[in-house]
Amino acid sequence: MPTLNEIRSAFLDFFERNDHRVVESSPLVPRNDPTLMFTNSGMVQFKNCFTGVEHRDYTRAATSQKCVRAGGKHNDLDNVGYTARHHTFFEMLGNFSFGDYFKEQAIPYAWDLLTRDFGIDSSKLLVTVYHTDDEAADIWKKYAGLPDERIIRIASEDNFWSMGSTGPCGPCTEIFYDHGPEVPGGPPGSPDEDGDRFIEIWNLVFMQNERFEDGSMRPLDMQSIDTGMGLERIGALLQGKHDNYDTDLMRSLIEASAHATSADPDGPGRVHHRVIADHLRSTSFLIADGVMPSNEGRGYVLRRIMRRAMRHAHMLGAKEPVMHRLVPALVAQMGQAFPELGRAQALITETLRLEETRFRQTLERGLRLLEDELGHVPDGAALPGQAAFRLYDTFGFPLDLTQDALREQGREVDLAGFEAAMAEQKAKARAAWAGSGETADQQVWFDIAETHGVTEFLGYETERAEGRILTLVADGTEIAEAAPGTRVQIVLNQTPFYAEAGGQVGDTGVIETESGRARVSDCKKVAGVFVHMAEVETGEIKAGEAARLEVDHERRSTIRANHSATHLLHEALRRALGPHVAQRGSLNAPDRLRFDFSHAKALDPDDLSRVEAEVNAFIRQNSPVETRIMTPDDARAIGAQALFGEKYGDEVRVVSMGWLDGSGKGTDGTTYSIELCGGTHVRRTGDIGAFKILSENASSAGVRRIEAVTGADVISDVQRHYEILDEVCLALNTLPEDLPARVSRLRQERRALANEVAQLRRELAMTGGAAGDAGPEPREVGGVTFLAQVLSGVQGRDLPPLIDEHKARLGSGAILLIADTGGKVAVAAGVTADLAGRVSAVDLVRAAVPALGGKGGGGRPDMAQGGGSDIGGAEAAITAAEEVLAS
Repeated sequence: MPTLNEIRSAFLDFFERNDHRVVESSPLVPRNDPTLMFTNSGMVQFKNCFTGVEHRDYTRAATSQKCVRAGGKHNDLDNVGYTARHHTFFEMLGNFSFGDYFKEQAIPYAWDLLTRDFGIDSSKLLVTVYHTDDEAADIWKKYAGLPDERIIRIASEDNFWSMGSTGPCGPCTEIFYDHGPEVPGGPPGSPDEDGDRFIEIWNLVFMQNERFEDGSMRPLDMQSIDTGMGLERIGALLQGKHDNYDTDLMRSLIEASAHATSADPDGPGRVHHRVIADHLRSTSFLIADGVMPSNEGRGYVLRRIMRRAMRHAHMLGAKEPVMHRLVPALVAQMGQAFPELGRAQALITETLRLEETRFRQTLERGLRLLEDELGHVPDGAALPGQAAFRLYDTFGFPLDLTQDALREQGREVDLAGFEAAMAEQKAKARAAWAGSGETADQQVWFDIAETHGVTEFLGYETERAEGRILTLVADGTEIAEAAPGTRVQIVLNQTPFYAEAGGQVGDTGVIETESGRARVSDCKKVAGVFVHMAEVETGEIKAGEAARLEVDHERRSTIRANHSATHLLHEALRRALGPHVAQRGSLNAPDRLRFDFSHAKALDPDDLSRVEAEVNAFIRQNSPVETRIMTPDDARAIGAQALFGEKYGDEVRVVSMGWLDGSGKGTDGTTYSIELCGGTHVRRTGDIGAFKILSENASSAGVRRIEAVTGADVISDVQRHYEILDEVCLALNTLPEDLPARVSRLRQERRALANEVAQLRRELAMTGGAAGDAGPEPREVGGVTFLAQVLSGVQGRDLPPLIDEHKARLGSGAILLIADTGGKVAVAAGVTADLAGRVSAVDLVRAAVPALGGKGGGGRPDMAQGGGSDIGGAEAAITAAEEVLAS
């Protein structure tokens, strides 16, 4: 009996032998279809190949595509566990032709694989075709030898596929297996077709037409093939089972659940085990593909699936979290085919554990409250919507869990009442917003958020995606379209553009539609809505259009590196300076990072060198950068550092990087940096490249600021310094290694020359300065010998020594020196000791300074100094000093 892993390999090997490129499964979050919440078929990743927008280096492909159907149009969640073939997660085997082969080869490939390679009894197979598709019917007759009664013509849309209301479309042919008359049910197209006797195992789509708005069609220039066969369905058939949950892979997960809960896999809890097994796959693969539990969008659907499984574990009597203990069993079964499971195993395990630990408290409380509410409701009656809303809004018990719990009692929720209560709450929220003093411009974003919901951010996992333009805003008003040159704010349902937050600047890039192109210069977030600041470059951008979104990769990469380096810098500072260090602001831009932190004094060079070296050591460690979703309290409990000024909700992203013990595991207690952060980061610390501090200075009282660069900017900075070094060595005619000694000698020579020049200036001043005369003659003023002199080429610091020399020469007297220092005027006065009781040098300076355009002046009675700006007032200043002496 072949295992599901062997069946998958056999399928892919068959088509590889027939010249198909085996292509890896695309992620569960579609990058090229904004209308889909999750990838739900094999053709999603090839959509643009079918339309001709994208061309690859192959025209034939085969995949085993992982798919999730748990939200929107394709939502099988409520049926999972109760039926034989419903799943939230499944694998779709498919082969594809992009304008290469068509029906004449697609049908033989399918027939040969099923009957020859898989060994299915051909007499058990029958097919459907679209009622006008004679070509496909003839091929089935001629190649497979099927009689007319086993070729069923279907006139409905069940056998006609389309990508949308317009665009590529074409007829289908579906292959069914007949389980025999002992199983209830009729053939497709009959009144009993919903029975289990005839099971569809493969669907072949012939993409041959293009449909227009008026319903008319024309043949496509490039006719293509798109097929899909569920691995679980074909696996059940080849393993002789009539229930997908009895296949080897699903059975192994069911038994793992039974072992973890100590509950019989085939006993009264059979449905619970099936739900757990199915949901384990979908939740694990979603987490591996970057979806994390949240209260919005894809994260909400993930949480809903997780909590549904956890409730079923609770119903099996599990007293502790169970789901995370089942991850090894899943990785053992599917990790070889999907290596991303193994790579993300630690993240999957911890996310499930944290979510279930938290949810068990909500679940137990919610179920008690639900029972209390039901005690006030007649038997069999629906639970009032107001009661369901109270459980949701006040106690955090989701509506879908309330519905799931009531379903087992045969009861429902009054959905109209629930929606009414929800609408009332929104009205109150709107009134609170309007009364909060927000501007009219911000009001439009609240309206948009209320109408369309918040924007889903894809940028943690990708820099390219497709989105649908929900609305355009210009000058605070919604508009339908924007012409070239228009500055417009664009809102989409999903985006890879990061909106400015947490010190990280917003992304730039391009938004392109079929009708136009806009350049995004910034991205901000208001009321949960990502606002893309853009200018239309060509064509027109219209609301309602699908758009291709591309972030400026190089710019994002440098921002990401700077942001991750900031986390390492924060921790290095804490370890070097002490636990008082806390972030007080940051900027993560494409060209640099800036980090403000609490610290009272400047860092000495040794501290800066130690911090820089430590950051670079953890960059070279090249440890993975891991993200977890936790409550703020749980995050702080493991030592996570919060960002300054950030507001946190019920959940936070916790970013960890670096290993302290060299174990390569980074378990709690051995992780170097753990911070609460919603920004984008490198995959591994080595992606930062390198780190270099440019400056360290004061930002404000008690706050220091470091500016630094990473990656290529470090190389540029080092190169710039080497260029300067080369210039200096050339100018000094020395080698780099001799430069310190050469500079030291030059400094000594400079000091000696400066002293010599100062001495010469003093000597010149004593002899009359540049004029070369014998110097000014002292005169008698008020009984005091007074010497006044105006100097040039002398600095203010040279005046006190000159005054001391004049005092020594005079023996007794007062001296006033005025020096023109080049744009400024320096004044100094001195009085010999024998005159200290009669004359003050301070009084002389204060009298002289106003005439020189200055104020004040001060010092000691025997020596005082001041300054001014106008040397033209020198004579008036001397006269003012004489008046002091004469008084």
